[in-house]
Amino acid sequence: MSDSERPDLVAFQELEQVIHALGDEMSAWRRRAHEAEGQLRELAAHGAAMARGVDVAGLERENQELRQRLESARERTRQLLERLRFLRQQHKLGAER
Repeated sequence: MSDSERPDLVAFQELEQVIHALGDEMSAWRRRAHEAEGQLRELAAHGAAMARGVDVAGLERENQELRQRLESARERTRQLLERLRFLRQQHKLGAER
């Protein structure tokens, strides 16, 4: 980091990158959860799927795990957004001085 770069701006840019990456990750988890739910509905509609040895319980476990991971990502994103708001306020206060 050069002397001309302000630490708060560097932190702000890093935080933006983390939030963007978390958003991408949440989108992937959401997509997988929707796919798993679709598969589960399809299997429930076609009772013959059980006869073919499809692991519905495994799909339900995966769906539950994905929901938990998604909720965890939501909480981390909420915390990061709070931090970002704080940094913006600090930046704004610093610019007003």
